[in-house]
Amino acid sequence: MTMTPSRSKSIAAVALLTALALILSYVEAIIPFNIGIPGVKLGIANIVVVIALYVYGWGHALAVNVIRIVIAGFLFSGVFGIIYSMAGGLLSLLVMVLLKKTGLFSCIGISAAGGVVHNMTQLFTAALLVSNLSIFVYFPVLLFSGIICGIITGIVTTVILRRLPDSVFRFPEKQREKA
Repeated sequence: MTMTPSRSKSIAAVALLTALALILSYVEAIIPFNIGIPGVKLGIANIVVVIALYVYGWGHALAVNVIRIVIAGFLFSGVFGIIYSMAGGLLSLLVMVLLKKTGLFSCIGISAAGGVVHNMTQLFTAALLVSNLSIFVYFPVLLFSGIICGIITGIVTTVILRRLPDSVFRFPEKQREKA
């Protein structure tokens, strides 16, 4: 099987973005951020996923997200961490892709929605795994933290996207979308 230049660039882009997301996952793992509620995280690695969504499209964002979740899960959180993160990561990416397609939301709004959906999906996944509905006591905190962290992620992503020159992180045949 021969690799075309376009396919090679695509694989290289996913690999580089995944490496960056893993570095940010590691940074987040060592940041002493604990408010006493399970599941509340800054989600700084999601900056890379949102950048991949805006620069390359949903396929690259999906690849970066899935690969990062699996590797970071084995490195930092274990199998249950992978299950929770995968559920939240896949559904939140789907919501972000659909919202982006409408053209009605900014990068910040899309990221905030992704943060909320990610937290809510993890909460539902936890409720299913432990078969206990009392876990929904965390709902208000996870909703609020998803909004706040999603907005912060969206702001940082928007700043990065605006500062990237058009020749960086894009294929010659595809123009970068503005945030």
